[in-house]
Amino acid sequence: MNSPYPSTLLENAVNEFARLPGIGRKSALRLVLHLLRQEEEGVVRFTESVLRLKQEVKYCACCHNISDTEICSICANKSRDNGVICVVENIREVMAIEKTVQFNGLYHVLGGIISPIDGIGPSDLEIASLEERVKAGGIREVILALSATMEGDTTNFYIFRKLQPYHVKVSIIARGVSIGNEIEYTDEVTLGRSILNRTPFDESYKLLSR
Repeated sequence: MNSPYPSTLLENAVNEFARLPGIGRKSALRLVLHLLRQEEEGVVRFTESVLRLKQEVKYCACCHNISDTEICSICANKSRDNGVICVVENIREVMAIEKTVQFNGLYHVLGGIISPIDGIGPSDLEIASLEERVKAGGIREVILALSATMEGDTTNFYIFRKLQPYHVKVSIIARGVSIGNEIEYTDEVTLGRSILNRTPFDESYKLLSR
C-alpha cells in the first residue's frame, strides 16, 4: 500500500508526534508542517529544549516534584509551612493548586494513583517516602488532594491506613470537586475552596461508606 505522505522524513516526524497523548495523526501533521515553516533557529531551540528537559530535569529529593535542582523551589522556600503536606497525583495538580494561592504548605507527588486494572499498586507510587516524611516528625497535617474517582478514593484510604500509627491529622479536600473530576481540570475558585474547607479523612470516609 502506498504511503499518503510525499516524504518518508515527513511521515517519520508525523509518526513521532502522533505518539504524544491527545495528538492524532491530523494534529501531528499540522504540527510538523508548522515546524517546517519556521526558521531553522527556532526549530533548533525547540528540539534542544526538549532534549535538555529529558537529559537534565530532576525530581525533588523531598517531594518528588519536577525540579531544576535536587530540592525544588517550593520545598526550599523557608516561608512555606513545612508542617503541612498536600498529597497529589502528579506535577499538574501541584501547578493547579499553586494557582489558587490558597495553600502555603509543602507537597508530596505520588506519581500516580492505585489502579489494579492498570497494574499500578502501592509499591509503584511514592507512598513509602511519604510515610518516611511523616515518621521523621514535624508534620501536623497531611491533606489528601487526589481526584474524586474510585482509584483516588482507594489511594486515599490506603494512605490513611498507612499513616494512622503516627497520629498525624489526615484530611481530604472538600467535595466541591465533583465526583469523577480530575483535580487539574477543576477551576481555581472551586479548587481553592475545596482546600480551605477540607475535612478530616475519617469523617469523610464514614460518609462515603454509608
